[in-house]
Amino acid sequence: MGGRIILEHGAGGRLMHELIREISSRLKTPSRGVDKAVFKMQGGRVAFTADSFVMKPPVVKGCDIGMLSVNGTVNDLVTMGANPKYLSLSLIIEEGLEEDFLMRIIGSISDAAERAGVKIVTGDVKVVEKGGCDKIFINTSGVGRVYSNIRVSTLNAKPGDAVIVTGSVGDHGAAVLAARGEFQLETDVSSDCASLTRILETLVRRRIILHTLIDPTRGGLATSLNEVAASSKVEIEVEEEKIPVKEEVSSLCEILGIDPLYLGCEGRLVIFTPLRYAEEAVKSLRRLEESKDACLIGRVSGRSRTGEVRLLTRAGGVRSLPMLHGIPLPRIC
Repeated sequence: MGGRIILEHGAGGRLMHELIREISSRLKTPSRGVDKAVFKMQGGRVAFTADSFVMKPPVVKGCDIGMLSVNGTVNDLVTMGANPKYLSLSLIIEEGLEEDFLMRIIGSISDAAERAGVKIVTGDVKVVEKGGCDKIFINTSGVGRVYSNIRVSTLNAKPGDAVIVTGSVGDHGAAVLAARGEFQLETDVSSDCASLTRILETLVRRRIILHTLIDPTRGGLATSLNEVAASSKVEIEVEEEKIPVKEEVSSLCEILGIDPLYLGCEGRLVIFTPLRYAEEAVKSLRRLEESKDACLIGRVSGRSRTGEVRLLTRAGGVRSLPMLHGIPLPRIC
C-alpha cells in the first residue's frame, strides 16, 4: 500500500476487493469472511453480518436510507442461507438534521423490519458536528439461523450450474442517479429495495438445491458474477438478451453512458443451482411479487484458474464482462 484511499475504494469494484484483501491479511482473517460469517453452535448454524449505509441523496423513489439499512442487512443474511432474526441499529447523525426527517427514516426502518420479520434489539446514536457526515449514516449488524439443509457460498458454484436472477437489474442505482439534482433527469424509475426472505423461504420449501446466493449491490450484476467466478474458479456465461433490464433504466443509462449491468440492486438475488432445478426454481419464484420477473440468464460453463465472466451479446458475439473499475455511482448503499 502506501497511497491514499479514494472514493473508488468503496465503490464495490476491483479496488475495493483489493483493499478488503489487504485489510483481511492484516487482521489475519480470511477475506471470504469480510462482511458475513457462519458459526457452528449448539442447535445449528448461525449467520452473522455487519454493514454500513451511506446514500446520496438519502431518499429516492421507492427507497430511503432507513429501508435500505434493514433490507441490505437482511439480504446479506439471506445470501448465507439464513432466516434473519435480529438486527442492531446504530445512527451517526449530522448536527442540524431536522427531527421530522430523522423520524421519517426511523419509521421506514420500523416498517421494513416488520415486513422482513426481524427484530431490532440493540443500537447506538452518535451526533457529529455539521459537515462531519452527510445528514445520516447507519451501521447495522444482523443475526440469523441458517437453514439446516443449505450450504451456500461464493466458493461453491460448479460447472453445469444454472444462473438465475430474480428480477430486473440496475433499478436501485438508476433511481439514485435520477434523484441526484445535478443530472436534472425526469424518469419514473423506482428502487427495487426489498427483503429477499420470502424468496429464500420459497426455494427452501421447494427443496431446490442451492450452491451460491449473492445479491448484486455495489458494482451490480457484472461485479457479483465476477466475485463468484473468482472465488469458485469457474467460467460463467450469461446472455445479454435474457438479462432483464427495465426500459426506463436502459434509457437512463443510454443517456448517461452507463452500463446497467454495473448499477447496484437492493432487492435482487443471483442464484446458482444445478441445471435440473432451474425450471422449477424460476416457476416458483415467478409466483412471488418480489421475483415475478425471475429469469434464467446463463450457466457456469467450466473451470477457470482465474475466474472469468463472458457475455453473449445480442449481436451474437462474445465479450469479457470484467469487474467494475471506476466509480459509476457513489453512495448508493
